[in-house]
Amino acid sequence: MSIEQQPSLPPVLRPANPPRRELSELVSRFAREVRGDTTGITVTGITLATADLRAGEAFVAIQGVNRHGADFAIAAAEKGAVAIITDDAGATIAQDAGLPILVVDDPRGILGDLSAWVYGTGADDPLPLLFATTGTNGKTSVSHLLEGILDQIGVVTGLSSTAERHIAGEVIVSRLTTPEASEFHALLALMRERDVEAVAVEVSAQALSRHRVDGMHFDVAGFTNLSHDHLDDYADMEEYFEAKLPLFRPDRSTRGVICLDSPSGAIVVDRAEIPVVTVGTPSIAADPAGAEKADWVVVIDDERAAGTTFTMTGPLGSLTTTVPVIGPHMAANAALAIVMLLEGGYAWERITEALERDGGIRAYLPGRTQLVSGDTGPAVFVDFGHSPDAFEKTLAAVRRVTPGRVLMLFGADGDRDASKRFDMARTAVEGSDILVVTDHHPRFEDPESIRATLIAGARTARPDAEIHEYSPPERAIVAAVGLVGEGDAILWAGPGHQDYRDIRGVRTPYSARELARRALRAAGWPVPESRWPVPYPDQD
Repeated sequence: MSIEQQPSLPPVLRPANPPRRELSELVSRFAREVRGDTTGITVTGITLATADLRAGEAFVAIQGVNRHGADFAIAAAEKGAVAIITDDAGATIAQDAGLPILVVDDPRGILGDLSAWVYGTGADDPLPLLFATTGTNGKTSVSHLLEGILDQIGVVTGLSSTAERHIAGEVIVSRLTTPEASEFHALLALMRERDVEAVAVEVSAQALSRHRVDGMHFDVAGFTNLSHDHLDDYADMEEYFEAKLPLFRPDRSTRGVICLDSPSGAIVVDRAEIPVVTVGTPSIAADPAGAEKADWVVVIDDERAAGTTFTMTGPLGSLTTTVPVIGPHMAANAALAIVMLLEGGYAWERITEALERDGGIRAYLPGRTQLVSGDTGPAVFVDFGHSPDAFEKTLAAVRRVTPGRVLMLFGADGDRDASKRFDMARTAVEGSDILVVTDHHPRFEDPESIRATLIAGARTARPDAEIHEYSPPERAIVAAVGLVGEGDAILWAGPGHQDYRDIRGVRTPYSARELARRALRAAGWPVPESRWPVPYPDQD
């Protein structure tokens, strides 16, 4: 693949044996008006995108930012769609597609319930146990930790996170943090087909606001924390916080587990409309005394580059174990995952025996403070964190396991929440000895302007700091490795597990993990065997 080519999007997954639903019944349940004949037509699936449409499925056309989905109705018909589901405006646009048109008031709003009915994955249908995690930081980590521990106790698992989708061992790269409702219900139907017993799901605020988890009911919902992020989607932090709270209502979840390490945790406890259990880590909590009063209290025992050892104590006893990533916040995430499993009905003895047998938690957290360097030379960590709070916690964790200097390498997203850039730069420069500013996903913004804003923020916070600017990231990581040596560490924050950069709407192949390995190798440092695919040709 050339560097100019855009990586193909991951596939949308469907059950191997999709259900067959009568279109006439769909009409009676959901449609306000029908245009065309629905007699004898069956539906085997549902989708929002013609690119993913399969013959026999219904195409849901919604109003987008720039175009109405009904503009693609003829393309949907050519690909084998059996009906169009849309609003009044869409029905007028789609009238020449030659398909039955089902008119509804809010196609986006009913998509979850519609998908649940089509795939038989509603709250009253037989499904795996569903674990949902929300919060600003830690959602992905908790989801992968849930899956890892479930695997250790012998459970067939599914997972849906920012990084990946997993179905009984099969791994697929993710498109969105939380997939669209039509994709999600198809995924659940496939997981049920493959005898998945439990599913860990990362649920963003946008997923709740945009109806992506509608039609689903979670057995346990977890809350990690709340910090500055996503103000490109929400008017302010209060609106962002309010968007997460519906997950802790009876129509969404049965039970909740709340981390008290950020001030928002106590508010979630007060506002939750379901039974909740709390977890706290006093050594990192904003309110240590409040964290001490949690149902489960986490104490950090040891921090090393290979992992963090902690003890959690609660109503069922004490457990000392190790999570295979650095940082007290990761121990807090692990404890949250364990308590969520307990609330889901898994026995304390079953979990503790498995973790003791295996010498700790065995979970792979793609791009989460991921150590990509070898036994000698500078330690290089690649991380997905892209908020001031994530920077602060991860830099502090790297500092505690680094005898020498800490270099921070980062950039900022273009066309996203620009209000956090100053705080990102301030946190980065205050927590590091050397700062290297580079590009991330510029999208349609000028990358030079983004870098200038970050450097100005860093200079304001620390005028005397050692700050470098390099573009593109391929050059920046080479320069960064040249600035450090044995005993030092590099934290490359932002790209994490991602295999592309978004440059003017094109997904350009890219891997921070592989670029870091190449820079280390070129500098003469040993690197371990790679465990992830390279998205572009070897350039060594």
